[in-house]
Amino acid sequence: MPLPLPETANRARINDKIRVPSVRLIDENGAQVGIVAIADAMMKAQTAGLDLVEVSADAKPPVCRIQDYSKFLFELQKKERQAKANAHKVDTKEVRLRPGTGMGDIEIKAKHAREFLNEGHKVAILLQFRGREMSHKEIGIEQIKKFAAMLADVAKMEQEPRQEGRRMMALLTAIKH
Repeated sequence: MPLPLPETANRARINDKIRVPSVRLIDENGAQVGIVAIADAMMKAQTAGLDLVEVSADAKPPVCRIQDYSKFLFELQKKERQAKANAHKVDTKEVRLRPGTGMGDIEIKAKHAREFLNEGHKVAILLQFRGREMSHKEIGIEQIKKFAAMLADVAKMEQEPRQEGRRMMALLTAIKH
């Protein structure tokens, strides 16, 4: 099954689409030929039975290579896939607390959060209020600050505690050593 072609926006110009008087030419073996007229470059590509592909349009003069265009597109897609695979994705793990959560439970949750941070994740501290607890937001802020202080050696507060309805949320991120 053939791979879909990349978007036309980042596709290189080929053969008669190249509209400059002269180009820096690289032959099918990868050797630099030098600066030649576009007509001569087209002639060399046709005699080799390959395409004239513009590989660097920003250069003065543009760099063109004699090669198979479909192979060029395949290599381009291969590079894009590799770059996408190498991109690092950071997950956010959640730790849920309540204003009345006991110290022993907080210590256990801090231990789990420490593991998440060591694995390279961010930790969202979610504090849920119920009923009359909403009138004592300072208790929630104090609880979050206490939790963050327990992890101060491995994490820093990326986002200060903020209220979203009945929830208060803060975000911790690992300190780079």
